[in-house]
Amino acid sequence: MGTQVKPETQAAPAKQWKPDILGDGYQYLTLELGEDDEGPVVATLVSYTPKPPPPPGFTGRARNLLHQLRAPVAAEPVHAVLYVHGWNDYFFQTELADFWAGLGVAFYALDLRKYGRSLRPGQSEGFTMDLQEYDADIDAAMAALTEHVREHRGMDTPVRISLMAHSTGGLVASLWAHRHPGRIAALLLNSPWLELRGSWIVRNATAGLLEPLARLRPKARLKVPEMSYYWRSISTEADGEWNPDPELKMPNGWPIRAGWITAVLNGHAQVARGLDIRVPILLMASASSTMAGPWNESMLTSDSILDVNLMVQRGLLLGPQVTVYRFEDALHDVVLSAPAVRRRAYGKLEQWAQAFMLRS
Repeated sequence: MGTQVKPETQAAPAKQWKPDILGDGYQYLTLELGEDDEGPVVATLVSYTPKPPPPPGFTGRARNLLHQLRAPVAAEPVHAVLYVHGWNDYFFQTELADFWAGLGVAFYALDLRKYGRSLRPGQSEGFTMDLQEYDADIDAAMAALTEHVREHRGMDTPVRISLMAHSTGGLVASLWAHRHPGRIAALLLNSPWLELRGSWIVRNATAGLLEPLARLRPKARLKVPEMSYYWRSISTEADGEWNPDPELKMPNGWPIRAGWITAVLNGHAQVARGLDIRVPILLMASASSTMAGPWNESMLTSDSILDVNLMVQRGLLLGPQVTVYRFEDALHDVVLSAPAVRRRAYGKLEQWAQAFMLRS
């Protein structure tokens, strides 16, 4: 059973978008989700609206006319992507936002409750006892996203939302899509965490040991290896080329708590039984994994977090239409890999999107 959240009893305040930490073109909206035993609970929706300069000489009335000429017809559908991050993470992948904007897709990202922009003082980082709790976050984000699009494109504009998610977010998004048929146009998964390392045997044994502890002391911290190797592969402070905020994505990872890992294992068990997601699904992953032992250079060209072979096996259980792309030298987050890998990944992603997602 998940952490109990008390519904809001007062009228919700007017939605107010504010400038985001990512700079020009980015705004965020705080989504109020009630309270739990740690206080107020929120999620955060981030929007991206690139603002290219107008052609030379276009000012005043001419600029307004140009905007009107470029504005889509209200009856035409708007395609939107809602991105969900992974564990110990938040949205900072601006190149991904640029990619979708380049295809004419409205891009949004969600920082789940107790993650990133949504983490409040005194809260247990990323903690939940039931992954279904995140249904409220995704539902609120989709409603706010739709309202935001229609405010700019016309209130009768059809909005077709596709869900894109990474790692633990991929597990959350898959379970949500299974429970909510007909709500999205497509599901795009970037190295989703669909099974524990070592498959169902390890998962069942681990779950049996953890359940009593999770029931009695759900926030008890477990002793697990630090995840600093992955940080080393992506951060400019080490061998990577990205600048995630170490306050929002901690280099050594967050504490693993009994209740949270039990919730994840329960999610893995649901995937292993098979889901029924009736929309096109894309699964992107590295071609190889390097998960054990001390640091070595292969961790710069492989998934150092998850078993990609097991991931793909489980991915085929999500629904009847699953496309798998595996990329040589890709990292756990494929879109944070080296430039040559990213070019291949974005090329395949565009092909797939045009074929299965963006058809009106």
